[in-house]
Amino acid sequence: MKYFSIVLIALLFVSCGTSVGVDYDKEVNFAQYTTYNFFPTIDSGLNDLDDKRIMNVTDSLLQARGFKKSETPQVYINFYAKERLTNSRNTIGIGIGGGGGNVGVGVGGGIPIGGRVVEQVITMDFIDVSNDDLVWQAIAETELKEKAKPLQKKKHYEEVVSKILKKYPPSK
Repeated sequence: MKYFSIVLIALLFVSCGTSVGVDYDKEVNFAQYTTYNFFPTIDSGLNDLDDKRIMNVTDSLLQARGFKKSETPQVYINFYAKERLTNSRNTIGIGIGGGGGNVGVGVGGGIPIGGRVVEQVITMDFIDVSNDDLVWQAIAETELKEKAKPLQKKKHYEEVVSKILKKYPPSK
């Protein structure tokens, strides 16, 4: 029983995070890309503050890995988001029941807790500048509290972009 509880708790933590899917052109030699910049006209669907958060963490992570930001890049990075506001899936259950013998009656329900959340699907594209081809794409599905404070948003985007860029460049 103790083993089962540990596995159940581990699955709960794994299912709560950001999930990232990646697609890329297998014919491309990603070692050739050493410089990058952001697409000149990013229309992410996010506000300017969130755009800056994503750009800052992307710059930090890529430059830490030896990539250089350039005015004449080999790769443009574009990102955009789709958002949907939903109620939190966390609920407190309430139940009423009774019965005796072979007869039972029950009523149950859940009260949402934790406020509303923003479900985000963030897509990040890497585009080869020389031939204007999409060479790598990541799609991250994540959630953010509707009333998140600036520091919470900063940490959120650090986590999301870190998970996205962990898969770039693709391993052979």
